Amino acid sequence: MAKNKITTKYVCVECGAISPGWLGRCNSCGKYGTIVEEIVDDSPAPKYTAASSAAPIKLSEISEEKLARIDSGIDEFNTVLGGGIVPSSLVLIGGDPGIGKSTLMTQIACNLAEKYKVLYASAEESAAQVKLRCNRLGVSGSELLLLNETDLENILAAAENADFLIVDSIQAVYLSEMNSSAGSVGQVKECASRLMRFAKSKRKTVFIIGHVTKEGAIAGPKVLEHIMDSVLYFEGQPQDNCKLLRAVKNRFGSAQEVGVFEMRSDGMHGVKDYDGIFVSEDRGTESGNIVTPSVSGNRAIAVEVQTLLSKTVFGMPRRMAIGIDYNRLALLLAVLEKRAYMPFYSYDVYVTAMGGIKLGEPAADLAVALALASSFNGKPVKRDVFAFGEIGLTGEIRGVNFAEKRVSECIRRGFKTALVPARNAAALKNFENQIEIIPVKHIYQAIKILFGENKDE
Repeated sequence: MAKNKITTKYVCVECGAISPGWLGRCNSCGKYGTIVEEIVDDSPAPKYTAASSAAPIKLSEISEEKLARIDSGIDEFNTVLGGGIVPSSLVLIGGDPGIGKSTLMTQIACNLAEKYKVLYASAEESAAQVKLRCNRLGVSGSELLLLNETDLENILAAAENADFLIVDSIQAVYLSEMNSSAGSVGQVKECASRLMRFAKSKRKTVFIIGHVTKEGAIAGPKVLEHIMDSVLYFEGQPQDNCKLLRAVKNRFGSAQEVGVFEMRSDGMHGVKDYDGIFVSEDRGTESGNIVTPSVSGNRAIAVEVQTLLSKTVFGMPRRMAIGIDYNRLALLLAVLEKRAYMPFYSYDVYVTAMGGIKLGEPAADLAVALALASSFNGKPVKRDVFAFGEIGLTGEIRGVNFAEKRVSECIRRGFKTALVPARNAAALKNFENQIEIIPVKHIYQAIKILFGENKDE
């Protein structure tokens, strides 16, 4: 019987052209950095017969699997995953260097090692360095298995009897049958595929730590994220104490969940009370800020939107947005100029969401517009006022989802007045005895309620 012959080829991911070796530029399509190494099995393809192929099954005949989620020992991490760790899942955790990925996974590994067999494969640090981290974090981890290895085949062989496998990191491991170095696009793709097959066939839970590029995306091909069950991103600056763990993909829960962590001397700790993180204490004294309740997954978080206007010294005014979509900001500025008669063409505009959180939902439109109007008129918004609603191009304020959850969260935070879309007002009648509900239909109406006439009118 002939042995399987494993070779490699170099293929352009843009046009599919095959090259004799790695090239910086594809000779076929002319794109740079698109040629990757792929493993090729030259053995004859098996001949499939009707007897050997899988038969289709009716959906009603498939037995439903009820998998109990596993507690990681950190509540915020469980929340981001949708309630806990799903057995036999593949989870990717990415983030900037030094942000706390290895610290968090070391804590989780030590917590799981109390009940399960956990293998921590450290390809970047020695076993002694991992033990020093455990001592610094104050976790025993006496039952945790450590392996300092970069060859993925050796890691998988050692993980045969383990319940959990943690690979730190995917850019540092390699497959020996490939000629490219560890961290290359081909190596990352093949190593992730091998880990996926290991997790599903052996019914193991695998955590993979991945580095990010300067653009903030996971380093490697996009297929790395496609084959994962869950993809989590650590956000924030390494020097900041508070970090955000965001789920951008989750097959077992909401992909909008956000967990808040605080880096302390004894490791990462979940933050339950968000007061002071996303909302400032001195709001209401200066113009340009207002609070909006943002829904992330199953929770509502009160987030302060801050704006600043300054006279432009160049012919082209500058627009900068942090935590707010830049294109959405440009749209809102156009609506305010056309429908609310506020000329911003002579101002540099700066908008930010406090605490480093990202407001990706259109429900934050009304708060951003009112914060801009506050800066334009020089009149502050009272500290106990919040607003939410989507703004259309005609200036109308549209209804949003989860209005009750948003108002309930702000009532718990001590707010007294809410500017809400008129379409959501009927659903909020139960809160009339606890808070003042002001329904608004148009952005100009909302601005007149808070500030009166514009300063240029």
